[in-house]
Amino acid sequence: MFTTAPRPTQPTALPKDLFAAVEQLKKDLNAVILAHYYQEPEIQDVADYIGDSLGLSQQAAATDADVIVFAGVHFMAETAKILNPHKLVLLPDLEAGCSLAESCPPAAFAKFKAAHPDHFVISYINCTAEIKAMSDLICTSSNAVKLVNQLPPEQPIIFAPDRNLGRYVMAQTGRDMVLWQGSCIVHETFSEKKILQLKMEYPQAEIIAHPECEAPVLRHASFVGSTTALLKHVQQSSCNQFIVVTEPGIIHQMEKQVPEKLFIPAPPMNNCACNECPHMRLNTLEKLYLAMKNRSPEITLPAEVQTAALRPIQKMLEMSAA
Repeated sequence: MFTTAPRPTQPTALPKDLFAAVEQLKKDLNAVILAHYYQEPEIQDVADYIGDSLGLSQQAAATDADVIVFAGVHFMAETAKILNPHKLVLLPDLEAGCSLAESCPPAAFAKFKAAHPDHFVISYINCTAEIKAMSDLICTSSNAVKLVNQLPPEQPIIFAPDRNLGRYVMAQTGRDMVLWQGSCIVHETFSEKKILQLKMEYPQAEIIAHPECEAPVLRHASFVGSTTALLKHVQQSSCNQFIVVTEPGIIHQMEKQVPEKLFIPAPPMNNCACNECPHMRLNTLEKLYLAMKNRSPEITLPAEVQTAALRPIQKMLEMSAA
């Protein structure tokens, strides 16, 4: 649930140097900017911390800032608010949603959960606060395998909402799980055929992929991992060329860390920019500046949802540290 403070009736004039203006607002507000790897490069460059969902959650839990500016999508900002109920959490654009989170409506999931009453519910962090509140444990692509391996082998599990990550975790752990049939529009858009054609063009390139991708794509990858894991891998690998099968925003950080290497974004099925997350790209540096200046849009959640959703997130953080 999102609310906004009243907007100015007249457009706010933007300063010539947005980077300097954002830095000044950070000092004035005692604010921290958390940005996902899939954000535009200029947002990544102004952020205090750049990471994947697990890292961002850990940073949100640890921050002593008074204001959290979340350059990501709404479930990420919700998570920051759940972990910081008394802090101001801002999202530059309220329309920055998530196709995966939207694929799991709370009412439908409640019925699904009721049909499996003895199951332990693990939800991928890419879900709404309402789904988190119905879960026993939250996971990310970084820690899903580790967390599932910590559960008793006889415990039946529901895994939601991403079917592709769920299948990957099942393959890695040998656990049978009941999967909610949700998916990410970006990670399901990659073309196996085009990736193989690209591999023929760059025979020395290593294919690396995010586990939200479909199984036919993952089987061609020599390395599968979370966004942070992909970034670490390209730094450590002896290979100098990579076909990157995830949202191409991460390539900005890859090029900064190892500029001598070549990173080729995997192509989507159609001749479009479908491999770019349309929700992530709604945030801009201008919107980020205005959100800080106006202290809006602010993320708010019902107290009962916030309390219920906090428990499985805290459990994830505790189990991840084990």
